[in-house]
Amino acid sequence: MRVLQINVIYEKYSTGRTVKEMHEYFINNKIESYIAAAQNVVEDNNFYKIGNKFDHKIHAILSRITGLQGYYSRISTKRLIKFIEKTKPDVVLLHNLHSNYINIPLLLNYLSKKDIVTILILHDCWFYTGKCCYYNDLKCDKWKSGCYKCPAKKKYNKSYFFDFSKKMYLDKEKLYSSFNNLAVVGVSKWVTEDAKKSILKNAKYIETIYNWINLDVFKPHDTKELREKLGLNNKFVIFGIAAIWSKEKGLDIFIELSKKLMEDYQIILVGNINNNQKDLGKIKFLGPIKDINRLSDLYAMADVFINPSIMETFGKTTAEAICCGTPVIAYNSTATPELVGTDNKCGFLLEKNDINLYIEKIYEIRKKGKEKYVINSRERSERLFSYSNNMNEFISLFNNLLKK
Repeated sequence: MRVLQINVIYEKYSTGRTVKEMHEYFINNKIESYIAAAQNVVEDNNFYKIGNKFDHKIHAILSRITGLQGYYSRISTKRLIKFIEKTKPDVVLLHNLHSNYINIPLLLNYLSKKDIVTILILHDCWFYTGKCCYYNDLKCDKWKSGCYKCPAKKKYNKSYFFDFSKKMYLDKEKLYSSFNNLAVVGVSKWVTEDAKKSILKNAKYIETIYNWINLDVFKPHDTKELREKLGLNNKFVIFGIAAIWSKEKGLDIFIELSKKLMEDYQIILVGNINNNQKDLGKIKFLGPIKDINRLSDLYAMADVFINPSIMETFGKTTAEAICCGTPVIAYNSTATPELVGTDNKCGFLLEKNDINLYIEKIYEIRKKGKEKYVINSRERSERLFSYSNNMNEFISLFNNLLKK
């Protein structure tokens, strides 16, 4: 069996790590595996770099002017198609295509014409909307019947002048209908159920396969040395992580917490941040971290993990915290309840992003002690986030699709 994955990036960030881990699993299980990506590509015969920085920049500029994302990069996409013809994959996994690096009609038309088994991985909602990655923060449900007058015109992939959300929605609908072998995998039940109400509802398969976590790396372990190194002895550590910190990701909540909590509390954040953001209170900001072992140390060291994000298709950072035995306080929305659970055994879900509610639950966790949550968190992790179990679900899906 030959499998090709297409994503904007390899190894880096959440989806890049997922692509890498899938690739490694395929190789270890004697499945021919190929990667096509626009960024962070390895120099190897099994890897293909899509386009270049100049092409990506031109695509981004044109999409912002015209409002059409994924309609440029024709030459780069034709070259990618030549790579596909050369490698002859049995299955193509499409991850994030909405990053100004690929001509989507050209690619999807080719895959459907060649009747190649194609699987859309829903890391967000973009595959079934006109242009946006999320809609719950906008309280928009146009994606169910047809996008138009997009309220997210200036969000996600910004459009400065035109709104072509209706065209992109209808184009996707037409492209999907041309497939005989189209499958959809949502990384949570929440996004899968929404996909069933969308233009993807007629796909041959629509099912949920959770993202996995490396349970050998992300696990409870001693972090005394790290606490000493960071000067955190006798501190109650609150931890948060995001690719890019913003109001939507809950940065305001952490800043407010840093102002209201006593000196024996320490907030640590990992991820990129806007250079204009100056008021970080008493937060210790560590910047982006690629090393998963260091990330695991930080999760395990923390007394509580907080995720105030109102939009999570899965929430890999939340899952990683649970795997490390760290209780979670999170906003009760989208996929987050599936990870944390509703029984308070792995943490707490809040109905409002109210600073006083966060403080109340922080105090409760400190009073009970982190050790009260470790066993339940680990049991939940092994049940939901097993690498081998969840990857085997993908292999079963491949076999079912290829049989038909």
